[in-house]
Amino acid sequence: MTRLQAWHGDICDLEVDAIVSPATGALWMSAGVGAAIKKRGGDAIEIAAVRQAPIAVGQTVVTPAGALLARHVIHAATLEAAHRTTPETVATAARSAVRRAQEIGAVSLALPALGAGMGGLDPETSAGATVGAVRDALADAPGIRRVIFALRDAETFVAYRDEIERTESAAGPP
Repeated sequence: MTRLQAWHGDICDLEVDAIVSPATGALWMSAGVGAAIKKRGGDAIEIAAVRQAPIAVGQTVVTPAGALLARHVIHAATLEAAHRTTPETVATAARSAVRRAQEIGAVSLALPALGAGMGGLDPETSAGATVGAVRDALADAPGIRRVIFALRDAETFVAYRDEIERTESAAGPP
């Protein structure tokens, strides 16, 4: 069974097989989590992503992770051109990210709060859409053993932690 956990910290600090970077379909890493990933991992991440653009909202592409501790970056188009999103778009992108992680042989995956911040979703809505979609997608991704939700602020951390606990209780024992 895959272990899901909420972690209060910077996604760039995690040594995992893949991290998810929210993006628009153009895949530029100019703001938010994407900018932080590019700053820590190097411009080559953005160059590799943009070469694969444009992609539709909800789709994902994979690039190397540059100087990060992670091996890959999965760029998930969660934002419309106006930098807003919906829970449905976040869920679609989260499921696509899990599929990509499985395709590249990832055992561990880290995601930020998709749709929160620039996307305009409150932490609870982001957590519900992201955690639910990841749980659903993991049914078809048996190689992924650990998923970490890396959350920068306390309110979002609590929302994700509570959503993970709620969905574990609802699912019952394995």
